[in-house]
Amino acid sequence: MGDSTLFSSALLSSVLRDLAWLVATPDLVELPPPIPCGGRPTLKELGLEGALLPWLGQLGRPPLTALNGSRATRMGHYHERLWHTLLDHAPNTRLLARNVRITRQRNTLGELDMLYRTRDNPAPIHLEVAIKFYLGLPEGPGAANSQTRWIGPGGLDSLALKCTHLQRHQLPLSTTAPALETLAHWLTPRDLGGSDLRLGEQLTQRLAMPGVLYYPWHAAMPAPEGATADHRRGIWCYLRDWPALSASFSATPSMIELEKPHWLAPPPASVFRPAAEVLPTVIDRVNTWRSPQQVMLCYPTREHSEQRYQRLFIVPDDWPRQVPLPPRVRD
Repeated sequence: MGDSTLFSSALLSSVLRDLAWLVATPDLVELPPPIPCGGRPTLKELGLEGALLPWLGQLGRPPLTALNGSRATRMGHYHERLWHTLLDHAPNTRLLARNVRITRQRNTLGELDMLYRTRDNPAPIHLEVAIKFYLGLPEGPGAANSQTRWIGPGGLDSLALKCTHLQRHQLPLSTTAPALETLAHWLTPRDLGGSDLRLGEQLTQRLAMPGVLYYPWHAAMPAPEGATADHRRGIWCYLRDWPALSASFSATPSMIELEKPHWLAPPPASVFRPAAEVLPTVIDRVNTWRSPQQVMLCYPTREHSEQRYQRLFIVPDDWPRQVPLPPRVRD
């Protein structure tokens, strides 16, 4: 599924485009049991079904200034602030707490990303969020569809490690005694809706993990186990393969290099430039930094198509220099 073209032309602000992309982008994976975990907040739950574009147009300057996306470089922090803005300003939700640190005897056990409630239900919802960009290895550890074969551009993280950490630590954390004690302190009686139920019986867990999976251009590869059917896709190629990839295009696309934290929504078509102008800088960075560089292609002949934009990582010829080990198997 390609990046939607709807919002990039209608919204001038990069932050507004990123907010639109966030709510319209499917999660990468669905986690299996035993952790009972719901999916991301839906447009209907947010009160934005059929009203997203007008709401974004009316979103005031203070929320956008608080996001400060132009100065943020940590993708995870920027992504969390986008969710804070959505949950705190959408018509049907209210943000109750964010980045709640859970401790036991002065030892930090972890943080809960955020808690929110809906207008129709006072029960608090624990939401964990993550945004991930993984490249698939046609040859690597595990079976062809193993999550261990999907790794981050730097080779330090994998889809398998992230899903395991979510299932074993991040999501169960809110059900522990120290977490429930901390949340009871954070939440007011109004937050709990005056219910006779205990907090542990009210609290539900949700996960939002949007992102992109980049498939190798030079080899066929299946989707990883647990991937959603409509997850966003890109491609990656070795630097040495760029001439062959370029020659395969039926029409020459324009190009722009993506810079963090704005790896989310496509930029306006007007800022794309001929690939021949952008490539020298990209190639220089691949060689100098010895690291993958992400660009986005824009096809002029697909103006009204979902496939107008294509994400591409150009990676060094010796990439990856390291591959994360698979998660430890529990006894």
